[in-house]
Amino acid sequence: MEKEKVLVEVSARHVHVTQADLETLFGQGHALTPKKMLSQPGQYAAEEKVDLVGPKGTIKNVTILGPVRKASQVEVSLTDARSMGVQAIIRESGLIAGTKGCVLVGPKGQVELSEGVIAAKRHIHFTPENAAYYNVNDKQIVSVKVVTEDRSTTFGDVVIRVSDQFAPAMHIDTDEANAAGISGSALGEVLA
Repeated sequence: MEKEKVLVEVSARHVHVTQADLETLFGQGHALTPKKMLSQPGQYAAEEKVDLVGPKGTIKNVTILGPVRKASQVEVSLTDARSMGVQAIIRESGLIAGTKGCVLVGPKGQVELSEGVIAAKRHIHFTPENAAYYNVNDKQIVSVKVVTEDRSTTFGDVVIRVSDQFAPAMHIDTDEANAAGISGSALGEVLA
């Protein structure tokens, strides 16, 4: 029996910040203002935006995602990273040790990150029930076939991330979406 396809969402460049960095950027006591809820429970795009400054260039008005985190992190595509002059390492979110940094500029101040710029490794968020349905485990690497009108693609090296705090969705960046002709979202077949 054919398994249900998984939602494939395009994750555009964004920033996660600590409360301390948020206050440096936007002022003491500042709290993020939710603008749009995301597919992952409790996650949202905030009204607040920052500029990302690297040795070669600046990307303006990059959305901060909430809620605040334990470590600040910048997620960009490899194309974005090149335009900034920063070497982004492909990593899972949160695994920033040994990565390059950049400068975040907000209306009240700036933060120089010594590390934290990554190109997010393509991944699928699953609950334990979803993982059982697809017969996969946390940290397992799978492929996902996405059929589009002119650029059907099979994405390899997709890491499974399992938590009861997740909602089922695969995330790819804008470079990957453009290569596959995906605008917004698509459906993918998990090939374990």
